[in-house]
Amino acid sequence: MKKIIIVLFCITVIYAIANQEEQILIPEDSIRFRVIANSDSMEDQNKKMEIKEAVDKEINKLMLQANNIEEARNLLQSNISNIEQVVNNYHVNYQMNFGNNYFPEKEFKGITYPEGNYESLVITLGSGLGQNWWCVMFPPLCLLEAEENQLDEVEYKSFVKTMINKYLE
Repeated sequence: MKKIIIVLFCITVIYAIANQEEQILIPEDSIRFRVIANSDSMEDQNKKMEIKEAVDKEINKLMLQANNIEEARNLLQSNISNIEQVVNNYHVNYQMNFGNNYFPEKEFKGITYPEGNYESLVITLGSGLGQNWWCVMFPPLCLLEAEENQLDEVEYKSFVKTMINKYLE
């Protein structure tokens, strides 16, 4: 009986270690981007995604210029007015905050990212009572979503690891 318990324990430990290596964690030094819809109505959710797409294009141009988190912060701070102008084109009430903001737990590609307060740019549309969308803008992992439907699990994990390693070196 003891041998069976020891064997099961060893298998469990090996399985846990193997799965831990496959997880893709967001680096400590990262900046997130979040857009919160006014409500869950189809109109508000569509508006959220339109604004997200427009702002995401602006942010991606900036973040691809950054070699480290400090450069990313500086680029973002010096271009906040450009980002506000993008949102202003949609004629909606909103609040924008770049700083330490709350994020709910998110599961993506089988990985759970914990809730917490993170350095981020958050755009809250109207009342901010609707579903949200978020990603990591630095290192530029938001770029993954555009390709999400084209990538299988192995390619996704490899690409994310490559992007994270590029910015941690």
